[in-house]
Amino acid sequence: MSEQRDLDLLNELLSYGAELPWLELKKNNFDPKTIGMLCSAISNGARLAGRDHGYVLWGVDNETYNIIGTTFQPHNERVSNQVFQFWLATRLKPSLVINFKIIQHGKGRVVLLEIPAAMSVPTAFDNIAYIRIGSATPKLADHPSYHTRLIEALRPYMWEHGIAKQYVTGDEVISLLDYGSYFRLNKHPLPDNRLGIFEKLAADRLIVRDVGDKWNITNLGAILFAVDLNQFGSSLARKGVRIVAYSDKNKASSVTHRHDSFEGYAKAFETLAGFINNILPDNEHIGDALRVQQPLFPKLAIRELIANALIHQDMTITGAGPQIELFKDRIEITNPGKSLLQPDRMIDLPPRSRNEMIASLMRRMGFCEEQGSGLDKVIGVVELFQLPPPLLRESGSSMQVILYGPRTFANMTPDERIRACYQHAILKWLSGDRMKNLTLCARFGIEKHNAAQTTKVITQAQKMGLIKPADSDHPRAGYVPRWA
Repeated sequence: MSEQRDLDLLNELLSYGAELPWLELKKNNFDPKTIGMLCSAISNGARLAGRDHGYVLWGVDNETYNIIGTTFQPHNERVSNQVFQFWLATRLKPSLVINFKIIQHGKGRVVLLEIPAAMSVPTAFDNIAYIRIGSATPKLADHPSYHTRLIEALRPYMWEHGIAKQYVTGDEVISLLDYGSYFRLNKHPLPDNRLGIFEKLAADRLIVRDVGDKWNITNLGAILFAVDLNQFGSSLARKGVRIVAYSDKNKASSVTHRHDSFEGYAKAFETLAGFINNILPDNEHIGDALRVQQPLFPKLAIRELIANALIHQDMTITGAGPQIELFKDRIEITNPGKSLLQPDRMIDLPPRSRNEMIASLMRRMGFCEEQGSGLDKVIGVVELFQLPPPLLRESGSSMQVILYGPRTFANMTPDERIRACYQHAILKWLSGDRMKNLTLCARFGIEKHNAAQTTKVITQAQKMGLIKPADSDHPRAGYVPRWA
């Protein structure tokens, strides 16, 4: 398959009939510094052109575009007693996985160098970034307009655009992606032909065209709709969601349930939420008139927190994926990557996601909030059931949310009471209201005649700088978060 794709790629590149900012032609020229400058310039040029790769071809005439063959042997060349490719790789920053390919074409031997487009910053050779302008390779810094355009082009680059599986047939697309779930979840009618299916998948960049009438499946397509992430390699397979349930309050207790999901997130979401809800014990909630059996943890809270973990994880961290651990008294939901917001401001500030395309699609499909982070709904339902406040914390290179099971005010720790007070003040502020002693009593399930208990909590929260009076001249006006 690789040899055929190389031939298809070569034929497509030759069809352009001219050199481009991301395509250079050579005959037998081997000058290490020139190649290094070209790698920088073409990597940057490819990003400007919206391409994933740029190319250098040896063995092609740059005037006629005819294949004439080359004697260039990239794998045998040495520079300063170093293997050429190693020498080159150490001088390109950020590091690029460049790839020399030997193509035995019917008209002659061709060497193809495939260069990834710049990703986060301009690609530099020996600490200097270059760009292609016509047939020249000047320094990027000498052309401010090109530099500005490149920086703008780099900003929207996202992990989702990366290729999870390359050069696959239409049949393979159909077998690797659960396209039926895509149409069902988006409430689109299923087209009656493949062309219609592929057009929709490509419109959402789940797949992109490759050479030779083949397709590439993007990371976005795989992570959301893979039938089996294992078919996309270990890097994506390890981003599958793991659920582990323990019999007691710590990991030393026995494992009662375990579920490792290797389906795409959109395809697996309902299954994951259902699996958790099915193994949770019930808790008796006393409403205004009836005693109602409810899950130990509110379904809405679990759903929102799972969605947040999937959407906001750092996909560039390898070997790790979202994990959900159920203990006798709590659920811990962990995802790779620290939060882009301070944990104590995650409830009120608009969400910032590393994975905007994943977030957009999952919101469109109704898995999470269209506006806001959804955490305000989590806190709201936690207050409704008078549970201890969730704990949002960074742990190493990951973000963790802990949802606790039922405990009365008397059994909450001092830290939990203060955290609940702060979160309650945020909810009130978000709704245009103010926290007062009586609203905090209702949040904790404390009778009015015991309001002195919440007064102590409010006093302590003020001392810690978490809340402040809404109006210092009118003490009864209530309280707002410190940053309000």
